[in-house]
Order: sequence, then structure tokens, then C-alpha cells
Amino acid sequence: MRVVVIGAGILGSSVAYHLAMRGIQVEIVDEGHQGKATLAGAGIVCPWATKATDPEWYALYAAGARYYGDLVEGLTRRGEVEIGYGRVGALVVSEDRKELEAAEQRIHARIATAPEAGDVRRVSAADAKRLFPPLRDDLDGVYIPGGARVNGSLLASAMARAAVAMGATLRRDHVSLEVQEGRVRCLDSDGSIIEADEIVVTAGAWASQILRPLGLEHPVRPQKGQIVHLRLPGVETRSWPVLLPMTSHYMLAFDDSRVVIGATREDNSGFDYRVTAGGQAEVLNAGLAIAPGLASGTIIETRIGFRPAGDSIKPILGRAEGIEGLIIGNALGASGLSIGPYAGRLLSQICAGESPEIDISPYTPASA
Repeated sequence: MRVVVIGAGILGSSVAYHLAMRGIQVEIVDEGHQGKATLAGAGIVCPWATKATDPEWYALYAAGARYYGDLVEGLTRRGEVEIGYGRVGALVVSEDRKELEAAEQRIHARIATAPEAGDVRRVSAADAKRLFPPLRDDLDGVYIPGGARVNGSLLASAMARAAVAMGATLRRDHVSLEVQEGRVRCLDSDGSIIEADEIVVTAGAWASQILRPLGLEHPVRPQKGQIVHLRLPGVETRSWPVLLPMTSHYMLAFDDSRVVIGATREDNSGFDYRVTAGGQAEVLNAGLAIAPGLASGTIIETRIGFRPAGDSIKPILGRAEGIEGLIIGNALGASGLSIGPYAGRLLSQICAGESPEIDISPYTPASA
């Protein structure tokens, strides 16, 4: 059996990795777009704090977080040490005491079936500031020890390398798709056919362009995110928890005295790679309002990423109806780094002719 995976972001790399573990011949084709969400994303793995209530989506979200333990263990066993994953905990804070109490109740209800979340506890403002020193002095919090951060670029690269070590191939190329006698075919940039029994499209915000020639109006658009990276010279940040205010913005720290503040959610912006004054201001103002201690940080870069955003919070996962040999994985949106590795495992099960271990029928792609 031979599978072509189009797109080597977090989802595509996961599909390839899990297929290669099965001994299936895999070719990964990636065009190397600089705005891939995986490259820009500051990954937070902490599903228990989300305000989203859709039960089907939450089950997938929580399963994605749970799977990280097995994923990291497997990659480490194969010699991958630069994974970019750290179980540093997460700190939920709010200016509104009632909102924080509601979040605490929601989290405790969810962790009843999620021991990986750890011993969740309420912390005082003083304790919260000890955990995340730049924080304001007046914010109580809820601490979730099982929360984690992940560098999406490092993780995707680790999975792709592991897949190649197990026999997969990786090429940088632009490919196109066509249908012949009801079956999808993949052509490289020279127009030559890339032989495949199954083609998995995990091309993120660019998938619509790839699928349109097949008669599919794929409902995924680029949602621009501007993410600011700061450095605090001489400050040890590696153990700081992910900071989750009850807003759409967040903060997390990495090992090199780096703190990331994210992110804008810009719809209808197309593939606009510019760092804008408004985007920079939005992110910095939101971050400094919660963590004024970051004001002395040095702005070292602002990354632009294009999340693959669908019409709803639900992803698109499964076989495309009406086109033989085509599997689509997309629309993970802002949850891509949480769900992506596990969703890739599920898609690999479909490629192998198995039923996915959890029901993904609610996420079936639209028919041609």
C-alpha cells in the first residue's frame, strides 16, 4: 500500500508517522509555506479550561491532550529528543471572581475522567504570581498541573523525521489533484503522476486551493494570527506555566528566556503576511494588562500564522464522499496543536482500512 500525504504540518506529519509505524509506504509532499499555522503556533495543551461546550468536539479535544503522553514516549524511544513539549502546568486567571469560580467548576467536572490533568487547585494571587512572576498582583487563579506547552514546528519535524527513519520519503514540491474515472490522482510540479492508493490532504489554510479543481468547495479559510515573542534577558522562564486569562489571548514561556503572547484572530484577511500596527498593539495591550511585568521584555519577533478556520469549531476529518482514494484532514483552527497529533492517528487508521478508535462521523468532509 502507498499513501501520499499533502502537507507536513502537525496533522500531516502525524498521519505520516503513524502510517510509517504500520509499515505502510508513505510519501510526504510539502510546499514549505512560511505562514503555516504549525510553524507560528504557540501550542497549549489544556482542554479542560475551554469554554466550548460541544460534547463531540470536546471529546476529541480531550483525547488529543491525553494522547500526548503516548506520543512523546514513542518519539523519545525512536531517538527524537527535540520535541518541543513540556508539561509545565497551566494557570487560569480572571479579573471577574464569578467567572473564575465558573471556570473552576467546569474544570473540576471535566477532570473527573482525566487523571492526566493532575491535582487541580485554586491558588491565591500571591501564589499565582510566584508561578508566573510578571503577573499582576491581584489575580487569583486555578492551577492545572497537567497543562502543557508545545513548539509545533519542533514536534512536526520530529514526527516527520521519525517517519522518514521508518521508510517514508519527504519532498518539497507543489502538487495538484485531478479526478479520473471517479478516483483522485496526484501530480507533481512537472505534471508527473505520483502513484498512490490513498491521498491524504492535510494542507491547512491552503487546502481549498488544492481541492477546488476536484469540484470541492472546501469550507476552510485562512485566519491570520499575529503572535509576539519577547525575551526577558537573564530570567529563567522554562518552568513558568501556560497563562490562560479568560479571553482569546494567552501567554506561555519557553526555555530560552522567551515569553510568547498571542494572538490575533483576523478573519477575511487572506494571506496577508504583514505584521500590522493594530495587530501588534492588540496583542501587547492584552498581554500587559494581565502581566505588566513583561513591559521590560525585548520584542524579538512577531510570527504570522494562518489557522485553517472552518464554518464552526468542528474539524473536517475523513473520506471525501464521491471521490475514491481521497481523505481530508483540516479545519482544526486554534486547537490544531492540541488535536493534530491524535487526529493524525485517526486518519492513519482510516488509511489502513480500519474504523477509527473514536467516532469521527460528525466531521465527514462535504461531498463532491
